[in-house]
Amino acid sequence: MAGLAMRGPSMNRLMLRLYALVMWLSQPLLRRKLARRGQLEPGYGYAVAERFGHYSQPLETRSELVWLHAVSLGETRTAAPLLAVLREHYPDLRILLTHGTATGREAGRALLRAGDVQVWQPWDSPAVVRRFLHHFKPRLGLLMETEVWPVTLAEARRCALPMLLVNARLSEKSLAQALRLASLSRPAYSGLSAVLAQTEADASRFARLGVTRLSVSGNLKFDVSLDAALLAKSRLWKRAEPLLLFASSRKGEEIDFLSQIRQFKDQPKRLVSPRFLLVPRHPQRFDEVAELARGLGLSVSRRSSWSDAGPSASAEAMQADVWLGDSLGEMALYYALADAALLGGSFAPLGGQNLIEAAACACPIVMGPHTFNFAQAAEQAQACGAAQRVADMTQGFAAAMALISHPQQLSDAARASLAFAAGYSGAARLTFKALQPFLRD
Repeated sequence: MAGLAMRGPSMNRLMLRLYALVMWLSQPLLRRKLARRGQLEPGYGYAVAERFGHYSQPLETRSELVWLHAVSLGETRTAAPLLAVLREHYPDLRILLTHGTATGREAGRALLRAGDVQVWQPWDSPAVVRRFLHHFKPRLGLLMETEVWPVTLAEARRCALPMLLVNARLSEKSLAQALRLASLSRPAYSGLSAVLAQTEADASRFARLGVTRLSVSGNLKFDVSLDAALLAKSRLWKRAEPLLLFASSRKGEEIDFLSQIRQFKDQPKRLVSPRFLLVPRHPQRFDEVAELARGLGLSVSRRSSWSDAGPSASAEAMQADVWLGDSLGEMALYYALADAALLGGSFAPLGGQNLIEAAACACPIVMGPHTFNFAQAAEQAQACGAAQRVADMTQGFAAAMALISHPQQLSDAARASLAFAAGYSGAARLTFKALQPFLRD
């Protein structure tokens, strides 16, 4: 019996060693990937050595930094209301902010204050993580949403660093994947000092992975403030003709959307003639999506070619079949300009993107069948009339066109969107309350 009892911990240690070996061996592949990505997005070529635990920042002599990891643009923006509450109560708080993507790091600069530090997330390999922890000596680690890394959590536990997963979410799909690798995932999740889940359903799934210190704090995305300058710009750019947006589109979805536009343009009679705006999720795909449109015989005008006066001042834009939102950090502008939006990532099995920002801009959403990344928010939005669900892009395009063709229905959906966005705020305060024991320690 004793031998059987030891099999579990021994297997866990073996799996962690194998995982760590794979991560160590893959470092040259990561360097090549970053070099290629850097050609499209220069931010990926910046301070590459930081990803491997080598820093130009001074060595910390005291353990006072609170480490906040926000991997990409969405998590970075979501962290902003939590950081605001933390600084309100702890004005001298110093933040160690880490990211995995160039867009996340760019957005994170706006969150920094004097004394804060910003670097890349350490690659999840023992020597790298140890150098990171030794150099910066954080006293508390906060990981945003889904960022559970086995080696990082094992090394943090080794040096008694409390690690919390905040605004945490876990889909059924991710749970199933974690359970298939239980020898690796269970020790990682159970090693978290606490998990502050978005919903009760998320908390229940985390419990199945061995998390014992659980609470539900809501979704910080409901507390994110919209950029007032972008909203002001949208009011200047807004036109009388309706605008249909495809927001945060993903590879494989754009061709279906563009094909629907092509078919619409070929119709002899139209009840409404909207503008079409397409905003790809990933900036390295802007050129690719523009070529997709041109390949279907659609003319394209890119946001980057417009002046501060907006598309109305551009003859090219006013004649184009499709507008391409090829800018970063302007989703609030695009949502505020749009009368309705199709939700990217939901028409392919990718889980969907954040629909809360759209609702806060009074932009009703039409979403596909795949919204497991934001399951509860999608259900709540649909229940209150802020969103509607369809089976595929053909139905989605038709539903969005029907919505913008009926002013009263569109107005009702816009009001429902605002009510939905305002009805679930307060997660930042609840999260701060749950963090207080760790901050005092």
